Amino acid sequence: MLLFLLGSALGRARFRSLWGRLPLVDMTDLDRTEAWFARHGGKAVFFGRMIPIFRSLISIPAGIEGMPLPKFLLLTTAGSGIWNTLFVVAGYQLGENWHLVESYAGVLQKVVIVVVLGLVAWWLVRRVRTVRDRAGASRDGQV
Repeated sequence: MLLFLLGSALGRARFRSLWGRLPLVDMTDLDRTEAWFARHGGKAVFFGRMIPIFRSLISIPAGIEGMPLPKFLLLTTAGSGIWNTLFVVAGYQLGENWHLVESYAGVLQKVVIVVVLGLVAWWLVRRVRTVRDRAGASRDGQV
């Protein structure tokens, strides 16, 4: 709830202003992201509750984009309920070996971190190349 309220307090206009000041970002990226969230925000909140790292962070764009609080709470409760139920059932089924659930959850979290870092690195390389190519084209008078 705290991150949702933070996103809500920040608001769309202030977030867009901050985003525009960041190096290597383009407002068209934000426009595409906002359009995607407008179409899939409910699914993102629901399924985001089941993905390590994203389970908390998805609350911020939901707040920024003004998702109605009752809808946010319903999707959060449902997604978290399913995720937690899976762990409780797995722990129950494993009995005395319930600690194995932790090791699998840890592996899943590490996989998500590696994938996210890889995607961020890929995005950075692409963005730096685009900026460099634009700068070279404008220097050569090919704008």
